[in-house]
Amino acid sequence: MKRLITLAVALAMVLSLTSIAMADDPVTLEFWTWRPEDVAFYDEIIAAFEAENPDIKVNQTPIVNTEYFTVLASAMANQSGPDVMQMKCYGQLQSYIDSGYLVALDDLIPELSEFSDGARRGAASNKDGKIYGVPGWNQTMLCYYNVDIYNELGLSVPTTWDEFIANLQACKDAGYDGLANGTKEGWCVEFLFGGSCLGFTGANKFYDAVVSGETTFEDPAFVTAVNKMKELTPFMPDMYEGVAYTDMQASFTNGLAGHFVGGSYEYATFLSLNPDLNMDIFAVPNVDGEPGYVATYSDLNFSLSANSEKQEATIKFLKYLATKEFGQAAVEKLANVSMVPGVDASSQPFIAKVLKLQENATPYLFAVGFRYEQPTGSSLFQSAGQSFMTGEITAEELCKTVQDGIAAYYAPFQK
Repeated sequence: MKRLITLAVALAMVLSLTSIAMADDPVTLEFWTWRPEDVAFYDEIIAAFEAENPDIKVNQTPIVNTEYFTVLASAMANQSGPDVMQMKCYGQLQSYIDSGYLVALDDLIPELSEFSDGARRGAASNKDGKIYGVPGWNQTMLCYYNVDIYNELGLSVPTTWDEFIANLQACKDAGYDGLANGTKEGWCVEFLFGGSCLGFTGANKFYDAVVSGETTFEDPAFVTAVNKMKELTPFMPDMYEGVAYTDMQASFTNGLAGHFVGGSYEYATFLSLNPDLNMDIFAVPNVDGEPGYVATYSDLNFSLSANSEKQEATIKFLKYLATKEFGQAAVEKLANVSMVPGVDASSQPFIAKVLKLQENATPYLFAVGFRYEQPTGSSLFQSAGQSFMTGEITAEELCKTVQDGIAAYYAPFQK
C-alpha cells in the first residue's frame, strides 16, 4: 500500500512538473507577409517584440506577392493559415471581412482610435464601419526624375503642365526616353493616370462628387484628364504597349529615362537596383495656376485571423505593430510613410518630401472608392486604359465603359 501511495505521489509530481513546463512553453504565432524582400526587417521587429514578451514567439512566413492571396484564401477557407497577416485595404479587405475571416479590432485595440481618419478608412469595413486591421503605411503616386539628366539638360522642376511636357521633350531630344512608363500591364496604366492626371478631374471635389453620385465618370473634367494622359505617349519608350513593369524600373534606374511616374513604394526598390541613382520627386503639375496633386491610398493593414486560437498573444503582437517604435522603424528602414500617429519622418529625407507633397493630396480614385464590388473601377479602367493608350478607343468610350460597369451595381449611379 505504501509503495502504491509513493508511486501515486511521484506520478502526481511528474504530472505537475510537466504541466508547469508546458505552461512555461511560449505561445507561437504564425505571421504571414507578401514581402519576402522585407524578411530582415521583420526579423528585427519580431526579435524586439519577443524580447519584451518572452512568453510569445512569432514565426514569420513570407510568400511572394503574386501568390500570397491565393495561398492565404485557401488556408483561411480550410480553417488554417496565420494568426496575424498582412492584409490589403478597401475592397480586398472587405472581401475577407464578408467571408468571416477577420476579427474586428475596435474593442481589442483601443489605440486604433488615435489613428487618422484616412488610415482608419483603409482598415474599416464599408458595411459595419468597424476596424479590421492595424494600419501599416500609405503610398503616394508621384513623379520621379533623374537629377543628373536634369542637370545635364539644364532643366528645372516643372510648375505647369506645359513645362512638364517641355521637359519630357527635352529628354527625348537628348536621346533619353522622357518617361520610362509602359502599358503592358493594366495596373501600370492606372498608376500612370493617378500619378499625373488626377488634378485635371477636379481632384478632391471630383472624388467627393463621383462617390456620392452627384457626377459620373462621363463628366467632361474626367474625360479631359484621360485625354491628358494620352499626351504622354510620344515620350514613352518605343512600343510602350509591350513595356512591362520591370522593364520600366530597369530603364529608369539605368539612366535611360528622365522620369518615372509611380508610387512612393518604388524608392527603396530603385536604390536596391542602383544605389548610386541620383533621383528626386515632384507632383506633376495639372491645371495651370494650381499646385500639382499627388494621389494617396492606404497600402496595408495587419489583421487578426478569425481562425486564430491564440487571441491574447496575437493582440499583444498587433498592439506592438501599432506602436510608434514600429512606425519609426518602417520609415527609417523601409522608407515607407507610416500611418502610426506621432512618427517623426525628418530622419528620412525622402519620406519628408513625400509628406510635404501629401499636403496637396487626393484619393487614388479607383483604389479608394471603387474596389469593393465586381467589376472594380480599377479593373475597368485598366483594361479600357490599355485600349485607349494604343488608340483603339476614345477617351469618351473609356469613360463610358468605366461608368457603365460600375453603374451595374453602384446604387448612387442608379438614381
